[in-house]
Amino acid sequence: MTPHDVSRPRPFGRALCAMVTPFTADGALDPYAAAAHAARLVAAGCDGLVLNGTTGESPTTSDAEKTELVRAVREAVGPGVPLVAGIGTADTRHTVAQARAAEQAGADGLLVVTPYYSRPPQAAVEAHFRRVADASGLPVMLYDIPGRTGTRIEPDTMLRLAEHPRVVAVKDCAMDLLGSTKVIAATGLAYYSGCEELNLPLYAVGGAGFVSTVANVAPGALRAVLDAFDAGDTAEAARLNARLTPLTELMMASGLPGTVTAKALLDAGPVREPLQPAGHEASDGLRGAYERLIAVG
Repeated sequence: MTPHDVSRPRPFGRALCAMVTPFTADGALDPYAAAAHAARLVAAGCDGLVLNGTTGESPTTSDAEKTELVRAVREAVGPGVPLVAGIGTADTRHTVAQARAAEQAGADGLLVVTPYYSRPPQAAVEAHFRRVADASGLPVMLYDIPGRTGTRIEPDTMLRLAEHPRVVAVKDCAMDLLGSTKVIAATGLAYYSGCEELNLPLYAVGGAGFVSTVANVAPGALRAVLDAFDAGDTAEAARLNARLTPLTELMMASGLPGTVTAKALLDAGPVREPLQPAGHEASDGLRGAYERLIAVG
């Protein structure tokens, strides 16, 4: 097989984990567990880590906790591992303040979600992202997840934002492969799949890689899919991708949030309310799928 052309932009690497935020038994931030988990993920093949995102329970962690987490993980993994800090809120001024705090804490990039609940029109969405991108010296990964925010970053808006020198990447949870393909073809934006079922399809049309919740528990298996594709063995990439499907489905499409399912498989403490832990039946199913994945190698 001929190796795949891997000249696409990858500002934060290919294989990124959307890391859980560990808590102690009484619900406090556990920076020591976070540091240990981050080190394990990097050793297992993650190029970079995304902190304080959806999987990191950002809606229920304070600004101070977010900063402490970035500092703890930076100390654990050293300067060579890209750390992308989730900073998005529904308030532009608050998001700007978070951007500056993340930069001071040692982040390498910013994951900025579309303002939610107020459902701003596209001109306001664009203005929000530009204000945040202008607020620090860090590169920005736009987080397009309309199923949670209620507002899409439309492809035409992406094209305009791509002209900003610090807007360099997208975490793509829009479930619109056609729209993403068009933006990839027209810009230098690095598209990272935020939905595991689209990791391989998006990569095949020029995506940069993934930002994955499932990578909390199976980082090597996810990375192996991209490795096979880059080696030119698309059949092996498809086989490896299919091997992950049962675990992905249980973790991401079973009716439970990915944070809940990931923590059910990890020693990462409880989830914060309003989330609730996975029940015994769901936890047993998750463990079974994980063990079957590991057993087949």
